[in-house]
Amino acid sequence: MFLVPFVMGIIAAPVVAPGPVNGDELSDARAQQAALAKRIKDQKALVAQISASQDALAGQIDDTKNQLEGLTQDLAATRRKVDALTADIEQIKAEYDGLVRDLGDLDLQLQRIELQESEKKDQLRERKAELADRIRDAYEAERTSMLETFLSGATFTDMLAEMSTQLDVADQDRALAQQIAQDRETLMALHQTVDETRASTDLLRQQTAVQRQKLDRRMAELQKAAARLRQLEKAAQAALDRQKAQYAKLAADKVKLRKAIAAAASARRKLQSRINKLIAAQYNHGNIPSQYNGSLIWPMGGSITQPFGCTGVVFEPPLGSCAHFHNGIDMVAPYGTPVRASGAGRVVYIGWNYADGPDPAFIVVIAHSSGLSTWYAHLQSRYPVHAGQVVRKGQVIGWEGNTGHSTGAHLHWMVEFNGNFVNPMLFT
Repeated sequence: MFLVPFVMGIIAAPVVAPGPVNGDELSDARAQQAALAKRIKDQKALVAQISASQDALAGQIDDTKNQLEGLTQDLAATRRKVDALTADIEQIKAEYDGLVRDLGDLDLQLQRIELQESEKKDQLRERKAELADRIRDAYEAERTSMLETFLSGATFTDMLAEMSTQLDVADQDRALAQQIAQDRETLMALHQTVDETRASTDLLRQQTAVQRQKLDRRMAELQKAAARLRQLEKAAQAALDRQKAQYAKLAADKVKLRKAIAAAASARRKLQSRINKLIAAQYNHGNIPSQYNGSLIWPMGGSITQPFGCTGVVFEPPLGSCAHFHNGIDMVAPYGTPVRASGAGRVVYIGWNYADGPDPAFIVVIAHSSGLSTWYAHLQSRYPVHAGQVVRKGQVIGWEGNTGHSTGAHLHWMVEFNGNFVNPMLFT
């Protein structure tokens, strides 16, 4: 009996619970969840970046399209812009392709996590079954208490052995229960990762598809702009080639050229004087205002082949310090392109410009005020307006032609202000 308190003290002594079993699985699952969340966040940021780049690209392409549909003053600069936009699209396409690859990698990673989840479910089910069996076996074994073992006359050594066995079994059961709890938590973390990742990747896939559609539209729009640019470049180059060939012939006979320039200059002055008288008559009758309020628009889209001012074109007459001076702006577009009134006004002249000699150009002149008029030369000889008619800004007044002393279809646009031809760009 002396040994009973000693033995009971041993039995009653607290058993130290073992540490978590396979705790790294839960840590790995949570780390995996955090890494996927960061990766998806980065991909969402990339989608937003691609979307912002596409919006900026769309604005630049629209500007280029508007420029190509209007008047292109510097085709070389527009070419550089189109080339830069093409490079920008390639950059966005590369970013998009990287996003698609990342989504593919995410799908593979999601499949691996789903496999982990399935394996963990099986493992948890097996451990639960094992614990249930151990509990059932413990009841079925009807274990004899240590006190009964001692009172039955067993030796102290037998008693200690029995006690150790029971304690070992209890520790194993406790460890298995802890492992089951750990497995359940790990499984929940894996399941949450699967659900969140699947939802995020589905949304990313939809957003990526939208970006692809936008990118395809941008590429198609830029291809159209590039085709339009090539058309303008070809037309401008052809016009310049014709001009150079014509002027080379004229320059070969300098005496004849000087006489032609002098005759043309005299005829232009006579025509200008006649137009000014017509404008004065319209003003005196109250048909045009004394001042024009507003700006002028370009009468035709296309490209500029010869600007206003000093020029190397030998057929143009001298003015001031310029050996040859161009008193308007030449612009080229496909033959027959509509020519529109640069501003509201009254048509004061429609007819031939005999300043060009035996092959005169067909011109239209519009008075916007007593001191401002616009001239449109080399038009086709058919016309939708008549002298004396009031026209609005942008109204079609004729069609680009090749009449008169012209090296090819183009429009020669002039602005006369207070008796002198000035740079039209000052009014646009």
